[in-house]
Amino acid sequence: MCIASTALAKAQGSNDDEKNRFSPLNTAVPSLSIAPDARGGGMGDNGASTLPDIASQYWNPSKYAFMESKAGIGISYTPWMRKIVNDVALAYLSGYYKLGQHDQHAIGASLRYFSLGVVEMRDIGGTWYQDLNPYEMAVDLSYSIKLTEGFSLGVAMRYIRSDMGANSDDGLSPGNSAAADLSGYGEKYLALGNSEGLWSYGFNISNMGNKVSYDGGTTNQFLPTNLKLGTGLLMPLDDYNQLGIYIDFNKYLVPSEPIQMNDEEDSDFETRREDYNNMQFVKGMVKSFSDAPGGFSEELKEINISVAAEYNYNSQFFVRGGYFYENQMKGNRQYFSVGAGFKMNVLKIDAAYLISTVPSNPLDQTLRFTLSFDMDGLKGLFQ
Repeated sequence: MCIASTALAKAQGSNDDEKNRFSPLNTAVPSLSIAPDARGGGMGDNGASTLPDIASQYWNPSKYAFMESKAGIGISYTPWMRKIVNDVALAYLSGYYKLGQHDQHAIGASLRYFSLGVVEMRDIGGTWYQDLNPYEMAVDLSYSIKLTEGFSLGVAMRYIRSDMGANSDDGLSPGNSAAADLSGYGEKYLALGNSEGLWSYGFNISNMGNKVSYDGGTTNQFLPTNLKLGTGLLMPLDDYNQLGIYIDFNKYLVPSEPIQMNDEEDSDFETRREDYNNMQFVKGMVKSFSDAPGGFSEELKEINISVAAEYNYNSQFFVRGGYFYENQMKGNRQYFSVGAGFKMNVLKIDAAYLISTVPSNPLDQTLRFTLSFDMDGLKGLFQ
């Protein structure tokens, strides 16, 4: 998909104005950007400032310090691009445990596995000779701490492996990397007439790490480093009903890939491509704010927006909805999502459904499912 996008961008570069060129930011291990859980997925891929839950490891690990329960574990499953294939899926396992006498510290962990199904390899005559089983995976560990009653910080470390079924005879091998996240989350109660609302805010800079190579370092690709900022307000409607409204802003901290301009010499373009290939990820993060070919207006197009709402009855029954917007020149992911959840003392079940608002979107009709367990509740069953 990344190769096709790059080819299309180059083809259009000779005809279109720089500011209107289709130029998505291509990265290695794109599955790291897929929302793994049904709650966030049912809210338009929103989660920087939503109330803490079992999947906070992905959205904002610092939220674990605000979890009410001592520990929890959850598993999510997402059949991916079911309109096109039937053997591509994302599985996600996450959990946390609170530490300290006053539960102000928490550790979290997760494992994500993205299977790309079976890829048949055929020769030029169409004869099958091999099946490949490409996959991408990541395992991570986080630590979060409440610095005050209303604010926490979190850090996470991640190991990433991307195996496209490469053949060592062709000089190819799986790509590996290590990355880190830095996050923060805060809550504050506000007076809303005769009641109190909960204002929340958060940020997460995720996947800061070394570039990935599948050919021994000849070609290097950036990880999908991302800056997520969000805020929201949870409002009581009465003693049993609450409504939360949230907004997230996302920007990839990845530099724009060089595209040859109409009047650019081949040698100059090759120099820019080599500089891009050898660029370290920290420098790339800095350049990502000012290197778009179309200038500041194109930088603004790289910001994705998601808005969401979540209604809950007695913190047991949940209905959710959201909208995700990505500029058409940067990937054109635009969709609504809806979801629902039901929580008991021990168990919580969530489901989500994606509805594309642009034609021919392979993500349309994507389903997500999450099953999570409150370990305090489980412990209580056996006492």
